[in-house]
Amino acid sequence: MNRKTSLFRGTGVAIVTPFTPSEAIDYDAYERMINHVVAGNVDYIVALGTTGETPTLSTLEKQALIEFTLAKVAGRIPVVVGIGGNNTTEVVRSIETMPLEGVAGILSVSPYYNKPNQEGIYLHFKAIAESTLLPVILYTVPGRTGGNISSETTIRLARDVQNIVGIKEASGNLDQIYQVLKHRPDNFLVISGDDGLTLPMLAAGADGVISVIANAYPKEYSAMVRSGLEGDFTTARDVHFQLIDMINAIFADGSPGGIKALLHLKGLCGEGVRLPLVMVNQPTRDLIRKLEQQIDKL
Repeated sequence: MNRKTSLFRGTGVAIVTPFTPSEAIDYDAYERMINHVVAGNVDYIVALGTTGETPTLSTLEKQALIEFTLAKVAGRIPVVVGIGGNNTTEVVRSIETMPLEGVAGILSVSPYYNKPNQEGIYLHFKAIAESTLLPVILYTVPGRTGGNISSETTIRLARDVQNIVGIKEASGNLDQIYQVLKHRPDNFLVISGDDGLTLPMLAAGADGVISVIANAYPKEYSAMVRSGLEGDFTTARDVHFQLIDMINAIFADGSPGGIKALLHLKGLCGEGVRLPLVMVNQPTRDLIRKLEQQIDKL
């Protein structure tokens, strides 16, 4: 298969959507975040992902964020856009109507709430991929969606649908991940969706990560991934252990509240989130501050 996969190898950042105190999108902070991660040598940006609080954004806000992201990235690195849902027809309509000219690919999460079986998941993603010429990356995250894309369904989609180019794997099930790695077609990407599992996934042959922690530490985390891809696991392991406590901390009281608390400490954006999310509690904020001070001394 001739898949356009090289763009999505390495470190992608699931970028946050900063808000002002009045909960409007803070475009100044968002531009600052874009420049921060690009300067940190990440390989691509993922806009409108879970970390971007996409469920709380209006259609007009999503359109504006796509256009703003493309304008401010200005071709320096690829931009992937998250477009998913549990209404296949509506997802297809969004792909057809969103301003995607200049976008490198689509990340689409497994349907949630209505709990389709594996055949329904297969047909859902097949319809999405057939509605666009863009590369499509599957996204399984059962902890959020209540459903899973099985390894068998992933391999079936990889073999049957030309422009399904990879999967963001956040199942937390290493055996499932290993089965995909073992049986995937040539050039089908397996991308970590869990910062804490990226290192062992790279050791098993995965192709990179779509990361949350790289919002705060793009240089360090992308260097870790690059080392792992090059087989230098001594260097990669050192960085992994430097960051693993912070990775755990930013998810301890909900995401993206944790990463926004860290970004606020670093002066990059505010820590506000939109309901139904709330900001992290004080003990988590204190832990993040303590760990940030320790990392700064490394």
